[in-house]
Amino acid sequence: MLPGMAIISLWMLFEAALGAWAVFTHHVTGPNRFGFLGLATILAGCGLGLIQRRRWGWALTLAMALFSLCFFSYALLRLHAPQALIMAFVNGVFFLYLVRPEVRVRLR
Repeated sequence: MLPGMAIISLWMLFEAALGAWAVFTHHVTGPNRFGFLGLATILAGCGLGLIQRRRWGWALTLAMALFSLCFFSYALLRLHAPQALIMAFVNGVFFLYLVRPEVRVRLR
C-alpha cells in the first residue's frame, strides 16, 4: 500500500468518527442527524475499502473526496466560511492523488 493511500483511508475513518461523535453527543439534532449518520457510514466504508485496497473502496473514496471538495467550495463561496478553504484544499489533493496511475495499479 502506498503511504498516501494509508493517510487518506485514516482521514476518511477520522471524518466518519467525527460525524458519528457529533450525532451521538447531540451536536447535530433533528432530521439532519440521519444524514450525518449516513455520511459517516459511507466515510467509514471509504476508509475500510481503501485500507483493504479494494477497487470499490477506491471508487467510493474518490467520489466522497469530490463530493467533499464541492461541498466545501460551496461553503466557502456561498456561506462565507473561511475554514472551508482548508478542507476543500485537502480533499482536492486527495482527489488528485487518487486518480494517479500509480494508485490505480495498486488496487485489486
